[in-house]
This record gives sequence, structure tokens and C-alpha cells, in this order.
Amino acid sequence: MEDEKKQKKGQINIDLKEDIAQGIYSNLAVITHSSSEFVLDFVRVMPGVPKAEVKSRIILTPEHAKRFLNALQDNVEKYEKLHGPIRKSEGGGPMMPMNFGGPTAQA
Repeated sequence: MEDEKKQKKGQINIDLKEDIAQGIYSNLAVITHSSSEFVLDFVRVMPGVPKAEVKSRIILTPEHAKRFLNALQDNVEKYEKLHGPIRKSEGGGPMMPMNFGGPTAQA
């Protein structure tokens, strides 16, 4: 009984609402920081559309940003062990090509 209380004391009950569980697709992240926070803006860039909208913004303390970095690195390593190396597209600069590598559509 006491072990059960100790386990429950250290756990956090996380609620995932249905609308949040759907997720938001992002194919571009813009990261900025100040001395007290990191700001991650997740953007969806669409081909042929010159304007992109921030779909979600996450603000982290520097300590949590470092924890996030470590957790993401750990998960990428686990992914690559199962599925092989993630290939980096050529030209891997900060901006992705607006045509996404496919043919340009015309109406």
C-alpha cells in the first residue's frame, strides 16, 4: 500500500484533449531565444503560397529547452535504430524549396 502511494506521488496525470490529440502538421520550425526563454514557432509552408502562418508556438525556459533537445536526440537515435538513418535533403539550408521537389502545377 505504501509503495502504491509513493508511485502515485511521483506521477503526473496528463490529460490529452481530443482536439489537441489530432495534432498540427508543421514542416518548418523557427527558433528564437532571449536570456530567459526559447520560443519555438511551428509553421506550415505550402507550395505556391507565398505566406505561411504560425500554427503553434511553444515557449520554454532554457533548462526545459535543453531537456527537450536531449529527449528529441534520444528519440531520433531510437527511430534510426529501428528504421535506419534519416536522410537529410540536399541543400539543407534554413529554407526549404517552395516546390517541395515535385512538379509545379498550373491551372
